[in-house]
Amino acid sequence: MVTLAELQSVVADEVRLGITDCAPFPDVAQMIRKRVTQELHGGLGFTYSAPDRATDPRASFPWAQSIVVAAVPYLADGDGDGDGDGDGAEMHRSVARFADGDRYVRVRATLALLERILVDRGHRVEQVFDDDRLVDRAVAVRAGVAWNGKSTMVLTPGHGPWFLIGSVVTDAVMESGEPMVRSCGSCTACIPACPTGAIIAPGVLDASRCLSAILQRPGSIPIQLRRAVGTRVYGCDDCLVACPPGDPALARVSTGGGQLDPASVLTMSDDELEDIANHWYVPKRNMRFVRRNALIAVGNRGLERDIALLCGYLGHPDPLLRAHAAWALGQHKREHSRAALVTLLVEEHDPDVRREADAALALEGLNEATP
Repeated sequence: MVTLAELQSVVADEVRLGITDCAPFPDVAQMIRKRVTQELHGGLGFTYSAPDRATDPRASFPWAQSIVVAAVPYLADGDGDGDGDGDGAEMHRSVARFADGDRYVRVRATLALLERILVDRGHRVEQVFDDDRLVDRAVAVRAGVAWNGKSTMVLTPGHGPWFLIGSVVTDAVMESGEPMVRSCGSCTACIPACPTGAIIAPGVLDASRCLSAILQRPGSIPIQLRRAVGTRVYGCDDCLVACPPGDPALARVSTGGGQLDPASVLTMSDDELEDIANHWYVPKRNMRFVRRNALIAVGNRGLERDIALLCGYLGHPDPLLRAHAAWALGQHKREHSRAALVTLLVEEHDPDVRREADAALALEGLNEATP
């Protein structure tokens, strides 16, 4: 029988492994259905779309006997303190640390090492990660590699929330570990850290207010949440940065260098954006949604040098982008922003774009702003 110690010997020391059986997770299925009923899933699919399948490993892998779970840390040099204040709006990393590059490279490499041992012993295997067929956080907790945090992230010793989960489902009968008996105790640091108050209770997330989820969804970004987006283009790290168990891991890496400039997103071709966003969740792989996010970020940072770029987007053929450009110009409150919005209203027929332009012009002080 393949043992946990044997598997652990072939992976990096900082990778934490655990083993669990393939029994279902009825309590997690009930929780997912409750979140959907309460409309706290924010329209997300993933495991919300098929909770019975996601919480029963044998629904997708009827031949499986065991699941080997790997908690793979992903912070690298450049991921240290990189958030700070800029002129005007608060500045944030434009891309969350987990998405700044393909951080699943190491997950795939780790799972390949585990797979090789099991296959060499004649076992059937399948790698599973970031996959709606398996509730990976619940699997990680039951396998003993993590505990449930109040942010709804799971945490692992030494790295806090700064890790990714990968699993190898196998027909090998293996000795299961014990669930990790840990908790966040009295710590609630993640809850006030959320910029939109999306963590509405310990362990309960309203995904309709979570910036990471909002920046992945199609359609218009809710106007009441746009200022909270700050200069983000994809993802949000605020609850992770606030998590004390993750402090040692974050302190071990150097301060970040260059981040993706939101304005540069607005000048790239679709092919160029695809290269950057090839591992992001972008609805229908349509780069209009990445540009939409960038327009909000550019509006929030309020730099005068961006005004000409935003004015150019008022003539974009996509009304979604014209609407978000109008909002972004309204944040600048300068006379040439007002002139561009007034000109837009002369020729614009799309009702959503007109509403955005009217609202931007109605912002207090815009009509009297100085250049």
